[in-house]
Amino acid sequence: MSKLNRRHFLVTGLAAGAAAAIPAAAHADPDPGAETGQSLAARGLRTDPFTLGVASGDPDHEGFVLWTRLAQQPMAEDGFGGMPQRPFPVLWQVYADERCRRVVRSGVSVATPEWGHSVHVEVDRLSSDREYWYRFRVGPYLSPVGRARTAPHPLSYGGALAMAFVSCAQYEHGYFTSYRRLAEEHPDLVLHLGDYQYEYTKDTYTIPGGNVRDHEGPETETLAGYRQRHAQYKADPDLQAAHAAAPWLVVWDDHELDNNWADEVPEKPEVPQPNFLSRREAAFRAYYENMPLRRTSIPRGIDMQLYRRIRWGRMATFHMLDTRQYRDDQGCGDGYRDCPAAVDPARSITGGEQEAWLLDGFHHSRAQWDILGQQVFFAQRDNNAGPAKITSQDSWDGYVASRRRITQGWVDAEVRNPVVLTGDVHAHWASDLKLDYDDPTGPSVGSELVATSISTGGDGADSDPATHPFLAINPHLKFYNNQRGYVLTKIERDRLTADFKVVPQVQAPGAEVYTRATFVVEDRVPGVQQTYLRPLDAAMRAQQDMTVEETVRLETERP
Repeated sequence: MSKLNRRHFLVTGLAAGAAAAIPAAAHADPDPGAETGQSLAARGLRTDPFTLGVASGDPDHEGFVLWTRLAQQPMAEDGFGGMPQRPFPVLWQVYADERCRRVVRSGVSVATPEWGHSVHVEVDRLSSDREYWYRFRVGPYLSPVGRARTAPHPLSYGGALAMAFVSCAQYEHGYFTSYRRLAEEHPDLVLHLGDYQYEYTKDTYTIPGGNVRDHEGPETETLAGYRQRHAQYKADPDLQAAHAAAPWLVVWDDHELDNNWADEVPEKPEVPQPNFLSRREAAFRAYYENMPLRRTSIPRGIDMQLYRRIRWGRMATFHMLDTRQYRDDQGCGDGYRDCPAAVDPARSITGGEQEAWLLDGFHHSRAQWDILGQQVFFAQRDNNAGPAKITSQDSWDGYVASRRRITQGWVDAEVRNPVVLTGDVHAHWASDLKLDYDDPTGPSVGSELVATSISTGGDGADSDPATHPFLAINPHLKFYNNQRGYVLTKIERDRLTADFKVVPQVQAPGAEVYTRATFVVEDRVPGVQQTYLRPLDAAMRAQQDMTVEETVRLETERP
């Protein structure tokens, strides 16, 4: 049976009857707040069910998605969060003021056990380009208050957009301090570019000196396991603060399912894994249950529509990509290789349908900035100063023709300002994008900004970016830093300013954040321009030297 037909007909216990199990649309009656604590206790709801916080996402000019998930005991091994096997009506309210006095929209959504007692509300009929606040209620229990906002009207630029993007939060490797500091920035929008959670059981993925906290449960392979793991992450107060601070746009990378997976191929295809497709189905379902996504992303069996386009008025269009679900398997393994398959024109990291969708979006875009929110390194990173090209096969370097088609696509469409945002590599980078990376004198045709990890890899270390060997071999690469943090951008009509934020440690909580470097992309001037670089801390100077071999070893061994 072909891949297409197998997908079409694969209906397991999770997918069967999925349409009927979709959470009910919001309505006006009954009011769950009117239910007494005694009657709720009789139904099995005896403690606060809002232990996983609240979130909003995918805003447009009329509204956004609101999310929560009920869980009295988040770490319950069965994945049901200590909730009874029955539905619960949940009141949601949107307010015009931070003190929650002026209700502008409200309704009831039903949290069902079939969907992990998650709630997804698509709020509409709001005013464009303004802040709102929201919360949920079940009986006497009130959720925390979250802040959301709508995008500008499609014909308006609106004001400057404060957008942050993040990636790679390994719970065991450190505290989520960067999420807390990000929340304190009060951004308008947050992009999460993958590795929201990690699949490993404790003591599997460790850092020098040992992990600072442990995952609960076995490696995630079942729906119960993925629900439990998402709950462990969502229960973290720093992550809850970041979700409550602003609407999020989310896409996955590999660890939401399995390290380095590619379409229907697991990380280690040579090891029989007959349950991989059911594992994929469980991971996708749990991902939807735990993210502020619209109904268009409800999974169907082993498939989930995650690539999508979000418009922020005329200022920016965000093309959110999925570089895992449709890619050809890595050609020569996952690490650094001189790989003939990397240049095969038939290979794709996006799949043909998503590629056509993206190119069509370029041709129809009228945005000031076209921003690709995606997972893996886009620019070329050759680690060999000689004639051989040694690149990471788990990045766009492993799909050279695919990268060339998309880059040529935005050039042909005369996209005004193409910017690629990336996660995955646990370090900050900034680079110019080229059509031909073998010609360093050729024109730049775009810009790439890469966010380091929230916690993955532990504290990391500061260094002088000028000494990094990759920058000497690849002159289009302009910046590198191996501390933890996030990127905070300010998007205006005439420029995009990116502050590379870092915290000095994550293996202990509470570190303060500072800006390590600032880069600017000017309107109609492809490429990044450094405007600020903080001097290297003297205490870090001894750690700055790193050979090419050591850099490659660390990158290759990174799960």
